[in-house]
Amino acid sequence: MTQRTVIRGGLVITAAEETYADVLVEGGTIAALAASDSDCARAWTADRTIDATGKYVIPGGVDGHTHLELPFGGTSSSDTFETGTRAAAWGGTTTIVDFAVQPRGQAVREGLDAWHAKAEGRCAVDYAFHMILSDVNEGVLKEMDLLVGEGVTSFKLFMAYPGVFYSDDGQILRAMQRASGNGGLIMMHAENGIAIDVLVEQALAAGRTDPRHHGEVRKALLEAEATHRAIQLARVAGSPLYVVHVSAQEAVTELAQARTAGLPVFGETCPQYLFLSTDNLAEPGFEGAKYVCSTPLRPREHQAALWRGLRTDALQVVSTDHCPFCFAGQKELGRGDFSKIPNGLPGIENRMDLLHQAVVDGHLTRRRWIEIACAAPARMFGLAPRKGTIAPGADADIVVYDPQARQTLSARTHHMNVDYSAYEGKEITGQVETVLSRGDVVIDRRTFTGRAGHGRYIPRTTCQYLP
Repeated sequence: MTQRTVIRGGLVITAAEETYADVLVEGGTIAALAASDSDCARAWTADRTIDATGKYVIPGGVDGHTHLELPFGGTSSSDTFETGTRAAAWGGTTTIVDFAVQPRGQAVREGLDAWHAKAEGRCAVDYAFHMILSDVNEGVLKEMDLLVGEGVTSFKLFMAYPGVFYSDDGQILRAMQRASGNGGLIMMHAENGIAIDVLVEQALAAGRTDPRHHGEVRKALLEAEATHRAIQLARVAGSPLYVVHVSAQEAVTELAQARTAGLPVFGETCPQYLFLSTDNLAEPGFEGAKYVCSTPLRPREHQAALWRGLRTDALQVVSTDHCPFCFAGQKELGRGDFSKIPNGLPGIENRMDLLHQAVVDGHLTRRRWIEIACAAPARMFGLAPRKGTIAPGADADIVVYDPQARQTLSARTHHMNVDYSAYEGKEITGQVETVLSRGDVVIDRRTFTGRAGHGRYIPRTTCQYLP
């Protein structure tokens, strides 16, 4: 029997509109919307009725940048696909796109198969994959075509981390040329890793070993230079470009100029760059290690440019770059040498709430909140119209959100598998109350009712921002 659910009395918010409507869910999809006081809505019968009076009814979040079970720096990110997707559900995110990694010197397929094995049967919400290319050669270029045909339609390259993920300009150009022909989207970690390694070596030789120096050597100008270079390479190749985790004002300027020129260039930022800063990296003792990520946190004055970029569409998406490492035993690997601190922050559970706080603070409108957290990433990564909106025919990924609830973010209460919160003690307004994933209630009035294995792998179409 097909389960019918009606969500009644809430303010339905999508990227396009806000309206008081009831939502009818049949099976795993949205069947209809109707004005809450209409005869049509009153006539609906259901197996389950959810009262959303006084609440928002919003699409499930789409987090387009996560790193679950990622080997890095001699350790591995601490959230598994099971714990990470459960935490995502708690935070109102119902779809993630994680990064499978090509092992250096091996076939892309080996990396993709390994990530499928990690995720299959373990996810609490739906998931898809990007592909990290760590060794671009002729065989890899051919595999790119095959992967696009199978629904892995985006490829990440690194201008940073020489000897690990780094690709030189020639390799980047070849991958971009291939993407221009097969419809793939090139994602870029834009930092000048060769220059950064020189500055790291010089800092350590001078005894500057504390976590705060991580931010000082990874200079904003080197992010901007790499962003500019990536844009020009994409122009030469005729390919689209998506720059991940933009943190610096100068990099936003490069993206804005490219978009003004009509180029298919897109940008993402993350909550850590909007709410944290180099003040956190400079916390006393070794506490700053908790905030080591790349691109690094910037001085607070960069935040205004990021917010402005989100309002003006110089930046289209807010993802988390969720890559958690516990402080004890993992971040501590870098005591006495900041370059050995595993790079990454936890945040998969906090994104939707922090962006709602941005609405409360006046940085964003409610519809822009849904655009950058749900609709835009769904379109960017070929998940629309199934994901990112509330409309007939879409998957019933729906969040009932209490805009008046007060909460304090803390490691004591979060559900991510990590021993600290990057936002410890931060008081915010708004909280996820109930979450549906494909029509199944996975969070029921702040109780987890989902299960590992509910989440399905979603093959993706190509980027829907492109003609």
